[in-house]
Amino acid sequence: MAGAAVALLWACGAHAQAPQAPAKPSADGLQKDEMYMEADEVVREDEKGLTTANGNIEVRYNGRTLRADKLVYDDKSGIIRGYGHIVIVETDGSTEYADEIVLDDEMKAGVALGFSARLQENVKIAAASAAKRNENIQELNKAIYTPCEICAKDGSPKTPTWSIAAERVVRDKKRRIVYYRNARFKLFGVSTIYLPVFWHADPDAERTSGFLVPKASVSDRRGVSYEQPYYWAISPSADLIVSPQINSKIAPFLNGEVRKRFYSGDVDVRFGYTHARDFDGKGNELRGTSTDRSYILGRGAFQIDEKWLWGFTAERASDDLIFDKYEVGKVYISRGPYIADDRRLISQLYSIRQDERSYFSVAAMTIQGLRPGAIDPVTGFASGENDRVFPVIGPLIEGHYEPAQTLAGGRLRVHTSAVVLSREQSQTDLTQRLPGLDSARVTGEVDWRRSFTAANGMRFSPFLTARADAYRIQDILTGVGSSTRKDEMTRGLATAGIDFSYPFFKRTGDATIIVEPVAQVAASPNARQVVIGRTAAGDPIYLNEDSVAFEFDETTLFRPNKFPGYDLYEDGVRFNLAGRASVMWDDGRRANFLVGRSFRTEANAVFTNRSGLRTKASDWIVAADAQPVRGLSVFARARLDNDTLDIHRLEAGLNAANKYGSGFVRYLTDDFDINGTKRENLDLGGEVYLAKNYGVSFYGNRDLKQDSWVIRDVGVFYRDDCLRVDVIYRREDTIIGRLLPSESVSVRLTLATLGGSFNGR
Repeated sequence: MAGAAVALLWACGAHAQAPQAPAKPSADGLQKDEMYMEADEVVREDEKGLTTANGNIEVRYNGRTLRADKLVYDDKSGIIRGYGHIVIVETDGSTEYADEIVLDDEMKAGVALGFSARLQENVKIAAASAAKRNENIQELNKAIYTPCEICAKDGSPKTPTWSIAAERVVRDKKRRIVYYRNARFKLFGVSTIYLPVFWHADPDAERTSGFLVPKASVSDRRGVSYEQPYYWAISPSADLIVSPQINSKIAPFLNGEVRKRFYSGDVDVRFGYTHARDFDGKGNELRGTSTDRSYILGRGAFQIDEKWLWGFTAERASDDLIFDKYEVGKVYISRGPYIADDRRLISQLYSIRQDERSYFSVAAMTIQGLRPGAIDPVTGFASGENDRVFPVIGPLIEGHYEPAQTLAGGRLRVHTSAVVLSREQSQTDLTQRLPGLDSARVTGEVDWRRSFTAANGMRFSPFLTARADAYRIQDILTGVGSSTRKDEMTRGLATAGIDFSYPFFKRTGDATIIVEPVAQVAASPNARQVVIGRTAAGDPIYLNEDSVAFEFDETTLFRPNKFPGYDLYEDGVRFNLAGRASVMWDDGRRANFLVGRSFRTEANAVFTNRSGLRTKASDWIVAADAQPVRGLSVFARARLDNDTLDIHRLEAGLNAANKYGSGFVRYLTDDFDINGTKRENLDLGGEVYLAKNYGVSFYGNRDLKQDSWVIRDVGVFYRDDCLRVDVIYRREDTIIGRLLPSESVSVRLTLATLGGSFNGR
């Protein structure tokens, strides 16, 4: 490979001042087949049919540009010979260099010695010799391929971080493939892998078939694991990734992803499959027969016209723990307009119409739960969720409209909503498998608001909302044996109120200080809540399908109705009060602070104890965030007891980034989370750069209530302009179903132009 290395280093030394990106040919104003040439000297030998040009030569022909120290053109054969510092700028913008070159009269075919080229994405190819068969096929002998820098800052040659050296390389622009024979993959100039045959996508190609970067790991659960993705460009509008995972302890697993674009939208479906017995956290097969195990994570969205859209998501898994067992990433992410909770899958079909003044959607969906349940004292394993208690939702209809005309000087909005929920099994008594609660609701609402600003800066915003609901409820458990009943009801709801704020600001030095008291008064007649049963103590049980998970914080303090859904409604007279302060510096630094609470004329038992809103005087809400210096941001939000100021809920965090690294910290404590249990955990992670190219990474999630780590990641990495290698040690200490605590070591490799690991894992 000596000739290729010389050519590569020559390209660095001779063209160190050249731009890193390929130079694009400029429009020369020439017609097709017209040629332009300039040189310091041109000599014509008529008897030999030779034209020789010397010094600062530039030839332009059919979009190509050729520069050289010397050119000889033979009229009889149509051959062009070039010598010295040859540069060819192709029509696609790529740049080629050579010591000597022989070309045909159209500069499409030829042979070069001491060849090198700079392609798209700053890719470099060099060879001892190159033969260009035509404008699509280029053959290189004793060649080197690298996307890495080959020049140090001072212009001296530099060994690339990684490269591929081969006896023969064929670049096929038509098929968009680069083929190698007897290839050696080199890291820091040292051969690490030998491949008799190897190929990858042409850097100038937008997409083409080929192998992606593999993933390797060693763990208690799967043993030695190797996953090799292959990318297949089926057509200009469709592709497929097939990624078999080979494991030493357990059966292999096949991951895949297929994508297809249509004229009106696209479909993206991920899937996985194996046929095997179940296994525990140490990779030991459990009793039972082998069975099919699979998952699907799909989505699609299609534009009907400029206003209408329809789409779907399909999310299902055969095993609650299949994603944990086979380390499948990016599972619980948004694929449609409706999002399920963590460790739950949602399949939905929806249609949406939207314009400047209105929004309308209709949808249907089902949910699969993957959360482990209570630990069995005999087996020590956790049971899974019972999907029969989740409702089938459909249809779910939502509509919003805001007329362009004002009403009494204020804006008017109209809202509509309807939903039908059907359950197979009751949530309250799983032992008898009683029928589940079914409900249907239709809602219509109008919302009016107007704003006034006085000359002294005071702002007033009166508002009025009126709403009507109609309910039909079936299979309400009466508590007597297994008998049930059904009920129908209608109700009218209304709220009137006014928002008030009076901002004060002062300019001091290089900062602006704003202090703003904010108040809201809202009043509603006693609301008729939907009661579906009573506790043993005789307290009512309210229908609550859509307001289960909400937090009383700075974002909900000034909601006239603090319940985010429709089933529950806040009534009575309440007074929401807060003080806000902000400091904004001219250089971009800032700080914000808020403290507030809510007062009521009467206690409201519709709110839960954990909400902080049940008593006449609510819990205190405190929130703050700041960016004190560039690259650092902090935030905190808390809910404090209304009498003792004890912390009921606190969430705080920090983000930092500078030239030495980046990281984050999150802390959360909650006396009663959505499941009614105390929660306290710490989440942290980041990277620290120990040197220009080396560093350590870390991630940890600690359950402070149990005083134990849930997940611990520690890694080391190397990175530069064209390579990143991560070696990561992970320990998971929690028991998830049959999966016991485990340890693993994985290697992640990302190469410039050759891609990263499948699914971003």
